[in-house]
Amino acid sequence: MTKKKIILVNLGLRRPLYPLATPPMGILYLSAYLRRELKDLDICVINQRLENYDVEELSKQISKFAPHIICLSTLTTFAYQLPNLVPLLREVCPESWILLGGPHASAVRDNVFNDVDVDVVVPGEGEIALKQIIESYPEKGNLQNIQGIIWKSSDGQIINNPGMLPMIEELDELPFPAYDLIDLSRYWKHQSIAPIVRRKYVSLFSSRGCPYQCMWCHSIFGRKIRMHSAERVVDEIEFFAKKYNVTDFEFLDDNFNFNQRRVIEIAELVHKRGLKIELAFPTAIRGDIATQEVIDAMHSIGTYLCGFSLETGSPRLQKFTCKRLDIDKFLKAVEITAKKNIYITGFCMMGFPTETEEELQQTIDVACKSRFHTASFFTVTPFPGTPLYEWVKENKPEKLEKLNYNNMDFSAMNVNLTDLPDKVLFSYQRKAMKKFYVDPIRIYRLLRSYPKPLLLPYYLPIFIHRATKGLWNSEKPNC
Repeated sequence: MTKKKIILVNLGLRRPLYPLATPPMGILYLSAYLRRELKDLDICVINQRLENYDVEELSKQISKFAPHIICLSTLTTFAYQLPNLVPLLREVCPESWILLGGPHASAVRDNVFNDVDVDVVVPGEGEIALKQIIESYPEKGNLQNIQGIIWKSSDGQIINNPGMLPMIEELDELPFPAYDLIDLSRYWKHQSIAPIVRRKYVSLFSSRGCPYQCMWCHSIFGRKIRMHSAERVVDEIEFFAKKYNVTDFEFLDDNFNFNQRRVIEIAELVHKRGLKIELAFPTAIRGDIATQEVIDAMHSIGTYLCGFSLETGSPRLQKFTCKRLDIDKFLKAVEITAKKNIYITGFCMMGFPTETEEELQQTIDVACKSRFHTASFFTVTPFPGTPLYEWVKENKPEKLEKLNYNNMDFSAMNVNLTDLPDKVLFSYQRKAMKKFYVDPIRIYRLLRSYPKPLLLPYYLPIFIHRATKGLWNSEKPNC
């Protein structure tokens, strides 16, 4: 065999109300690494969420490439496609190894094999392990030497290899994501992670992992944060700015501002190189450690959008969920950011186990007190592989019986982990939407700070969908 053919597939479908289509960053970083490390490799990337293929068409597109190895990556919310997709792939690509990675694989690990006939599960950071898997093909016996993977032997045994998946400690050693494997311009017609439609942008990560212990979060990249250097971050911005003629960059880190000195160094380098850019941080910075100096530095290099995660306004639940946010410092950072005319989207969660009506009201009050321009009031949802899931499994197992993750919306999700009746929890979510948005001053500030105010009506159906949650018994769950 002279050349191994590898196809990497990002599973996901666009919903009518939430037609997101974002570059498959995990796959692009994997592809760049594999291309550098392995000779005679032919790589193809398919993003189902962009193409919106059904499983039959997706399997046809995969078979056209005639891959030796098929790498599927999915969130738990789209894993329902696997039992239909994998048998089709077995038919059209009978000699291919089928691998599953991404958040769902990391969450359910060897339980994947209960539902689908894949060859290998890669639960965690994939670069080094995937390289070793490709080198092992076509001899399955060689897989026993790869730490941390889970695989099915030729005689049908499920084998959990000992050890942890190897991770890349020095992120600067990674090549830039392989954007040349996709048509980036097609993504500019859809909304990205940032809640702004139709814009010309590039998505990037500047770190992996998070040191905080929030009980609802997976730890795919570990609890230790690893970061690109400031020089590397600015090198990447400069490279893609020239290659794609873009000035707009969104960073998808869990915690971009964990190292505050690095943020300031990035700003200094951007100014030194004379780069004229705009920056969005839609997946949130850590608000209670965002100082005036850091916010000034971010604003000075064109930051126009920032996500802030409050989650809950209850100090008790902050401790219970292990987020331990200092709410006063958080609100101060939001206020400082708002004074810079940076558009702020806030993230709140309602429906934690043991949460009371008073605590639901606390979250509403803190959100309404804040200088958020917009806010989402998500429903607390326990995902496999998280401490929250394990808590519910042990203490409220009946709550998991009817839980349906399929193609879900985190705001409209009909799950209730509290001891309150559904109608009470859902009424507080509706109340939150009404109280937060029916505020003339907030509406004025939103129109002033939102980057494309004329496109705000685009989000009206989403607002109505969330603001009417639970009002009709006929409403389908997770739509």
